[in-house]
Amino acid sequence: MARVAVLVRAGAAPLWWLGLVAAAAGAFLPGLTGRRIGLLAGAALALISCALVTLVRGRRFVHLSKSPSRAGRSDFLQDRAVTVRNWRRAHRWWLVAAFAAALGSSFALPAAGGLTLAGAGAGLWLKSVRLGRREHADDLLFWVRTDWIARGPAGKPVKGYCWTGVLAGDAAPGGARRR
Repeated sequence: MARVAVLVRAGAAPLWWLGLVAAAAGAFLPGLTGRRIGLLAGAALALISCALVTLVRGRRFVHLSKSPSRAGRSDFLQDRAVTVRNWRRAHRWWLVAAFAAALGSSFALPAAGGLTLAGAGAGLWLKSVRLGRREHADDLLFWVRTDWIARGPAGKPVKGYCWTGVLAGDAAPGGARRR
């Protein structure tokens, strides 16, 4: 079983950093519209993408977290590092394609694609923080079966979450590393 917040948070850092690198590289290109318009459009698109990513499937996360079942003794709880590594390996080509698209869009609107990508990473991070607040308030951690997560931790195949106490696993509520 994989932690729900860790799965959500796994894509945040790569999207954020690849977006900032693409935006920085794109800022050096004049583009078709000019740097100023590209940066202003990128800032607006970053805010919009952050808000959209944060709110997408929000009701589904809440619905699944309202009635979780208790994790059994025989359930194998996946390590945080393993969950992150598996997610990033499964999505590496999507990350490369998103980076290439953000970099390529800089020829039209400088830095806009990169800032949009960074906004999506920030939205994923905010979503994991919101999920972490819920975990902290309920004093439990949400887990999902690994064979259900092909479409994400709140996808259609996910029928429900399991829960454990906050001391299970090696990640704090919200998916961050435990200190």
